[in-house]
Parts: sequence; structure tokens; C-alpha cells
Amino acid sequence: MKSLVTGGAGFIGSHVARHCLAMGHDVVVLDDLSGGFEDNLPEGVHFVEGSVTDHALVDCLFEKHKFDTVYHLAAYAAEGLSHFIRRFNYENNLIGSMALINASVNAGTVRRFVFTSSIAVYGPGQTPMTEALTPTPEDPYGIAKYAVELDLKAAHEMFGLDYTIFRPHNVYGENQNIGDRYRNVIGIFMNQIMSGQPMTVFGDGLQTRAFTYIDDVAPIIARCVDVPAARNEVFNIGAEKPYTVLELAHEVARAFGVAPEIKHLEARKEVVHAFSSHAKLEQVFGHEQEPVTLEEGVRRMADWAKRKGARKTPVFEGVEVQKNMPPSWRAAIATG
Repeated sequence: MKSLVTGGAGFIGSHVARHCLAMGHDVVVLDDLSGGFEDNLPEGVHFVEGSVTDHALVDCLFEKHKFDTVYHLAAYAAEGLSHFIRRFNYENNLIGSMALINASVNAGTVRRFVFTSSIAVYGPGQTPMTEALTPTPEDPYGIAKYAVELDLKAAHEMFGLDYTIFRPHNVYGENQNIGDRYRNVIGIFMNQIMSGQPMTVFGDGLQTRAFTYIDDVAPIIARCVDVPAARNEVFNIGAEKPYTVLELAHEVARAFGVAPEIKHLEARKEVVHAFSSHAKLEQVFGHEQEPVTLEEGVRRMADWAKRKGARKTPVFEGVEVQKNMPPSWRAAIATG
């Protein structure tokens, strides 16, 4: 089976690519390395550096490789920052996705288009989040993800393109870009500890999230193309138990063997409580193993992060709107 994995040098994408290889797929990775790293790439993939927004490159790849399956994981997933980078968000997360859908339809060989959406599509006040709810996203990131979901359904009805959509949430683990200051709170905490800085928490830290270890997500995404009941369906995927951000901070500090030093920042506009139901996922994919606990998952990621060391990535330079931006982000932009 010939598979395209977009974002395969990134976090979730690199793990999905690894599992696809283990399943015997011939894997091509397309990644522009804006948030990923070549050392994340599993051995055995064919790597192409480029963006999904380059529709000519995308068309060329489909013409050359005749893909059977497409795993679309390329996205700039900074949900909070998306309010302030609206054009960038829609160009990368929406328009880029359309280039892939067009190419998949035109190729005529793609038997499944797998898309990683997000629970950001649900918006506020809908917990536990279930697939039966009507999404009401409140930020541009969630809006873009939901628009791609709707377009995939339209492409299926018009052209017969089969798809599977996953809505993961708060995934963490090895290969995550811990230097990104706008997303992935566990990585941010780890990078701050290794840099000798306090862990920064927006507001009181009582926001709740269900944090999901990568090995509980990537294998299911990879093998969904072999599950007939997953065709043209949407699934929440992730951990069951929510934790507060303060509880998380203490867990990360424990994994590094340090006392938790926490600096509270001004609260930002965000969904306060976000966790979802996974009954539909278990009904279709079964319950093969117990999920990795937060304590164990954070320990594994911490061991990896210690080997890699602290990572510094550039401040996002393409901010389009600064009004109402969290002061800490605005200060970072000002100082570079």
C-alpha cells in the first residue's frame, strides 16, 4: 500500500508514519519543517520537503506515486494563537487541505483519506463532547478544522472519496516540539524546567483537559484504513480522565525531580473544560490495551526530553493582529 503522510516530520505525523511502515506501507512524507524536524522521521520513509499549500507539488506527488491512502496531519495547531494569525491559519489549515482533497479526487486511486481534526470543533460548554453534538467552534483553528470535515463529506457525496476523521485532544509524547511557546502545554512546561524558568500558567490553572499519550492515538489512526466500519465516520480519540493544568504542572515537575515553580499569567480567552466521550471509538476499534497513565506518559516524555535537551524555536513572526493578545505573547514578539 502506498501512503502519503503529511506533517510526517512533526509530532503525531511521525508516529503515524512509523506505524504505517510497521503495517507494510510504502510511506511518502510531505513536511515543510515549520514545526517538525528531520530527526523525527522514521527510517524507511521517502521524505519530500514542501508544503501542502504548494498545490503544484501536491499534484506532482499524487501523479508520481498513485497513493492508496492519505493521512493528513499537516497543520499549524496553535489553537489560541489562531485568533491572531487568521490568514495564516486558513491558508495552511484549510486551503492546504483543499489541495490534498482535490489531488485525491483527481488521482482516482485513493481509497481512504484520513484527517486529524480536533475537539476544538466543538467549542465551549459541550462536555462531555460526543460526535452527535453539532460543532460550534469559537476560534479560527477549530473553524478551519470543521470546514475541512464538511468539505470531506461533500467530496464523498460528490466524488465518492472515502474518509475517516479523528478528533484528538491534548496529545503529548516523544517528538513533540517542546520549543513551541504557543501550544502543547506539557512540552512548554518541560522546556521551561530545562531552561531554568518557572512553569507559566494562564489564569488560576483550574482549566481541565484530558491529556493523551501518543501511543494511545497513533496506532489507531494508522490502522483505520483497514477497518471497514471506520469508513466515512468521525471519531473522538484521546484520554478519558481530565486533569487541571495545575495538577499537570506538578506531574511534570515530579518527572524531572524538581519542586514545582509556577508563575501565573493573566487569564486568556479559552475553553475552560474540555474532555470527550470515546464510546464510538471503542465500539468500532475495540479496547485492545489499557491507556498509558498520565504519570507514565509524562515520565516517558521527560526521559526523551532530557536526552534532547531544551529547544529554542523562533518567535512566530507572522502575527497579523495584536489586539487582545496575551501580554506574555506580545512581550515575546517585541523582544524576539
